[in-house]
Amino acid sequence: MSEQPRRPRKPGKPYRRPQKDPVRFLAFEALRAVDERDAYANLVLPPLLRKAREKEGFEARDAALATELVYGTLRRQGTYDAIIAECVDRPLREVDPPVLDVLSLGAHQLLGTRIPTHAAVSASVELARVVLGDGRAKFVNAVLRKIAQDDLDGWIAKVAPPYDDDPEDHLAVVHSHPRWVVSALWDSLGGGRAGIERLLEADNERPEVTLVARPGRATPEELLRQESAAPGRWSPYAVRLAEGGEPGAVGAVREGRAGVQDEGSQLVALALANAPLEGRDEKWLDGCAGPGGKAALLAALAAERGAMLLASEKQPHRAGLVAKALAGNPGPYQVIAADGTKPPWKPGSFDRVLMDVPCTGLGALRRRPEARWRRRPEDLEGFGPLQRGLLSTALDSVRVGGVVGYATCSPHLAETRAVVEDVLKQWPSAELVDARPLFPGVPELGEGPDVQLWPHVHGTDAMYLAVIRRTG
Repeated sequence: MSEQPRRPRKPGKPYRRPQKDPVRFLAFEALRAVDERDAYANLVLPPLLRKAREKEGFEARDAALATELVYGTLRRQGTYDAIIAECVDRPLREVDPPVLDVLSLGAHQLLGTRIPTHAAVSASVELARVVLGDGRAKFVNAVLRKIAQDDLDGWIAKVAPPYDDDPEDHLAVVHSHPRWVVSALWDSLGGGRAGIERLLEADNERPEVTLVARPGRATPEELLRQESAAPGRWSPYAVRLAEGGEPGAVGAVREGRAGVQDEGSQLVALALANAPLEGRDEKWLDGCAGPGGKAALLAALAAERGAMLLASEKQPHRAGLVAKALAGNPGPYQVIAADGTKPPWKPGSFDRVLMDVPCTGLGALRRRPEARWRRRPEDLEGFGPLQRGLLSTALDSVRVGGVVGYATCSPHLAETRAVVEDVLKQWPSAELVDARPLFPGVPELGEGPDVQLWPHVHGTDAMYLAVIRRTG
């Protein structure tokens, strides 16, 4: 299937100007920002929706459809690419990216929503006329009509290799993950086909919005007064909002007394705060504090015990976000912009240290679906030395008898156990603590001593935590 040049209009046939559909145009804008600027949809979409509400009169259902089109298309991009590739007569890389975005949006409407076929095709063609021109709109029309000839299951049967021939490639196409990510997640998860399929399916589900009531500033009971609210599963400070719940409508969130924070992230902060100590408990450190969610929870917990938190973040603009998150904390705290591998504080200064290190983010693919296509296996080589350096700094920063929490939002073994094992070889005066008792009530925490949370098991991001005590 080729893109057709614009043909001259037949004499006497009136030309109909394309009609802009605000919902689909906004979804297209968001996808272009993700593609052109390496932006994240969760950062791009909210301001676009606010602008649309003000200028286009967007209603809640318009915003919901735009959000579904953007996230649904990004989550299923790999599957849709394989299907589109079957319907064009050139390698996919030779199709202009804006054309491919329109085709992907159309494919999602045809294969991933209940929008009627004729409406999905006509709306996509009309979008193509607006953003691409009439000539390429005909190309879009022809491709989408081909796609509409089968449903998603039928297409997957055509484009995915059989599981018995190539299990990882089959799962990559069916569940829309790069093959290397499937392989890495499977290695970390272990087990057979059922577990990895459940995990990949969970990555493609829309996550709930979870709030945290910051201790001493808000209570879960206050947040539960929201019409769409339900208690968290594991964290005593968590409250979940049902689909369509708007965090910005919650007074405590607007005032900074509560925040948006995945329950897995809350559990990691709580585990570090509750790890048993020998001796004093006065000074805490969050060594990679941006953008401030864990730091705000830690600062509130520290305040209840009369302890202070130092929140350190290398990037000044992210340090500003941390300061905003901690503003109003009832106890003492300090926020600084500092390189965690070259800290300005003295060794042995802290009783508790959390080091939630930069990583590939493969544990948060539900929230940032585009990250799966952006990351490459070689990224691990860049993160590895930094992660080891930050964990070494953490162990140097904690006093004898104090504890360090090494956390990542990635389950990749190269970013979790491999880092901890390598650093502990250089630190004979440190030992792993069994972290599982620090997650009370949370099931299926594995053999320990570290803890790996999973979206399909715990309903959280795939957070990892190792707790280490400095012994000498």
